[in-house]
Amino acid sequence: MEQIVAFDIGDKRIGVAFSDPFGEYAMPSETYFRTGDLSRDVEAVHEIARSRNAALIVCGLPFNADGTGSVQTQKTKRFIDALRKIATVPVFTEDERFSTLQARGDLVRMGVSVRQDKKKKNVDSLAAAYILERYLENSKRGEAMKEETNNYEDDNTVTLVNEDGEELSFEHLLTFEYKKEWYIALTPVSEAEESDEDDDGEGEEIVIYHLVGGEDDEELESIDDDALLDEVFAEFCNQYEDFEDADEAAELDGEEGQD
Repeated sequence: MEQIVAFDIGDKRIGVAFSDPFGEYAMPSETYFRTGDLSRDVEAVHEIARSRNAALIVCGLPFNADGTGSVQTQKTKRFIDALRKIATVPVFTEDERFSTLQARGDLVRMGVSVRQDKKKKNVDSLAAAYILERYLENSKRGEAMKEETNNYEDDNTVTLVNEDGEELSFEHLLTFEYKKEWYIALTPVSEAEESDEDDDGEGEEIVIYHLVGGEDDEELESIDDDALLDEVFAEFCNQYEDFEDADEAAELDGEEGQD
């Protein structure tokens, strides 16, 4: 009796849902509360799937309403990548746009207040069920069964909006944690393209921002403290080595952390 498990991955909580053994419908289950330790959280999520003898895992991947990636997209990707490294079953992704809003709306209609912290776990598990339902529906149409390294890895672009309302595109390098705070390292798309085209040995521009706020109102904040910026950039270089080869990381180590 094998099931499919789905996860709605958030910064503080992860909603869990399971399918019936025949993959016909989704059932909301528990909510896992994150510890702040990525490795520990990934192990715990994998154990949840393993304990249910899951045949495969589906993770919700958040996008902006227009389909572009966001900071939260990249943070979720990092979690999924870590999960894939230890999972013994295939790990797929499913577009989770509007799943949380749908879950909130349904709970309100049922008379459950989503403002109460103790009720938030209902939103997360229900959102995971909607993610799984979408996956099951797509599977029946033959659209969801993809290779394990599916197409989200091909798009590493983040679209940001500045104070003037102008949209700017960046290539995401790494979202990482340092001293219990989250940071994101980006490079302008134009800079990345020029770096690929030119062989003059010059590295690409790297911009690092501090992530502030919650999942629903996350913002990027510049780092004005030069000493802190140096520390954060050094941490970025150290962690980047885990995702890229040592030669590329060494090249980045000689570049400025922020203009």
